[in-house]
Amino acid sequence: MNLQSKYSDLMLNLLVALAISLVVNFSYVLLLIVEQKGEGQPRPARASVVTRSEEGVLHVSPDGHGYIVYGNRDSVYVPMQRIRRMDLSDGDRLVVDVVAPRRYGAHPVMNELRMRNGEEFDYSTLYNRPSRTSELTLQLIYYLVVSFIMLSILTSARRNYKAGRFALHCMGCLVAAAALYILAPVREWHSGQIVLNFMSGHIFDYMLLLKCSFAVAVSMLYGWVYVLNSKQQAVVMENERLKNENLTTRYNMLVGQINPHFFFNSLNSLAMLVREKHDDKALTYIDQLSYTFRYIIQNGQSTLMTLDEELKFIEAYSYLFEIRYADKLFFDIDVDDKYRSWTLPALSLQPLIGNAVKHNTITRSKPFHISIRTEQGWLVVANPKVPKIEPEPSTGIGLENLRNRWHLITGRDIEIIDTDKEFVVRMPLQKPVIG
Repeated sequence: MNLQSKYSDLMLNLLVALAISLVVNFSYVLLLIVEQKGEGQPRPARASVVTRSEEGVLHVSPDGHGYIVYGNRDSVYVPMQRIRRMDLSDGDRLVVDVVAPRRYGAHPVMNELRMRNGEEFDYSTLYNRPSRTSELTLQLIYYLVVSFIMLSILTSARRNYKAGRFALHCMGCLVAAAALYILAPVREWHSGQIVLNFMSGHIFDYMLLLKCSFAVAVSMLYGWVYVLNSKQQAVVMENERLKNENLTTRYNMLVGQINPHFFFNSLNSLAMLVREKHDDKALTYIDQLSYTFRYIIQNGQSTLMTLDEELKFIEAYSYLFEIRYADKLFFDIDVDDKYRSWTLPALSLQPLIGNAVKHNTITRSKPFHISIRTEQGWLVVANPKVPKIEPEPSTGIGLENLRNRWHLITGRDIEIIDTDKEFVVRMPLQKPVIG
């Protein structure tokens, strides 16, 4: 399941990265921003450029400089560097754009070559520069990789989400973006070749900065939304798990409460009272037994009960044991009245009393006392440890269920103190909500 989740996150990040790459490279909004910024800035004055439609013949001097001579004996100067770079030869017929001279008496200078020997001049063959399709493909791949790396960094925070941790991931994302920025593929202005940004000689490119910033901003926004959504899903899944655990615990609790041994022992005690003709005690026993089972059945699905209601149940429940263990078992209840309206999970005391009776020796010579008292907002159940000669088998499920139920319902934990002489369980009571 974890492997499937990992690949699902990978594919989702890849799809989002592809979307970001497409938006960055095809967004007219970015182009509009660039154009508006360009319109808002003053442009440097350009020298006047004139296109001469007639053809001229190039004459190259021995020193490497050249002049284009026209039929009317006008001439245009061609610098030696352009002759070499464009691979021009003496006698070539050229159509060019001309820059007017800046001072009187100087020659006009060739600005751009239009035609050579009757054919349109192609600058791309001169520089052997890649096509626009190749450049766009490189740009798409670059922003896909950039976005995917940043998304992978950001979405990894969901596994252990904290605001500080996500901030560290954002800083890592910015560092990665800065490193990837200098490795961006750009077109070199003087050769037309595609090189890495740090090799271009013009590392602070406005359009490249804008595209990378847009990719970083969108990635961070998506990462934040993704982490919050993952956190919410984790909370929902945890709630479902706790609900299922709660239902299982309640079922186990009910099965444990109404067990055959307790039921048969109760009937045996009732039969003894009837045989000995203790009619009043028998009637009281029946009333308390019916109250005990009614409370268990009716409140087995309840979450919280008041301490007063729980103590009334314990009075009925303990009466059944007092008849069974006449003059051997005693319950010492010392509860402050102010805590009787406080709440606790239903049927919290029953398993503690049942375990105390089950695992300890109860005789007339050594009466057994179970203490139920309150201490500063805590309900304390304690009993001495008098192990039986032949100990009863114990799985610990009842106590573990009580701990889980208490944490599930109240969000707090019970305290268990198990010494050689005494077994104590402390349970925090819930203060009632006023209003």
